[in-house]
Amino acid sequence: MNLTAQQRLLDLFGRQSVVRSRDLEQHEISRVEISRMCKRGVVERVGRGLYRLTDAQVTEHQTLAEVGKAIPNGVVCLLSALRFHDLTTQAPYEVWMAIDVKSHLPRTSLPIKFVRFSGPALSDGVETHRMDGVDIKVYCLAKTVADCFKYRHKIGLDVALEALRESRKSNRCTIDDLWRYARVCRVSNVMMPYMEAMAI
Repeated sequence: MNLTAQQRLLDLFGRQSVVRSRDLEQHEISRVEISRMCKRGVVERVGRGLYRLTDAQVTEHQTLAEVGKAIPNGVVCLLSALRFHDLTTQAPYEVWMAIDVKSHLPRTSLPIKFVRFSGPALSDGVETHRMDGVDIKVYCLAKTVADCFKYRHKIGLDVALEALRESRKSNRCTIDDLWRYARVCRVSNVMMPYMEAMAI
């Protein structure tokens, strides 16, 4: 069956909530077609080169899906990762995202707060989750807790301590995992007294 460009585009939106304009070519959809659908109000532009259906049901993870599509090499971290893991009641306005210390700062209109990581601190503990048809990279819970201690001056020591307390109370990560990522993030000495106090 020879589908029209509009049908192919709608089919694509049926599989993922957010579409990048640069992904359209592989589906034989011209940028002119998405522009037409924007003018007709069927599709809306949500960021630089990012589109979604105007009447799409916005889920809790819609912003993460948009950010993951826009910055595929970034990793959701710190407050946003805590929120993803249901370890905080805070709902940050911006998505906290780790990028390589050497990479150029991406140009985007999406609400993203970039944090620069390097080496194992960037690459270790990354999980991939599929949300709204988009693959999102998020740090695992133990790595997120260690990151919170590393960036405690940026997000607050109270947030890091709450993350550590809740991660242990819920038994969602082991002491060994926490120690491993504390070493990766070079915060073993910072975390040690708090972890020892919780072990008593």
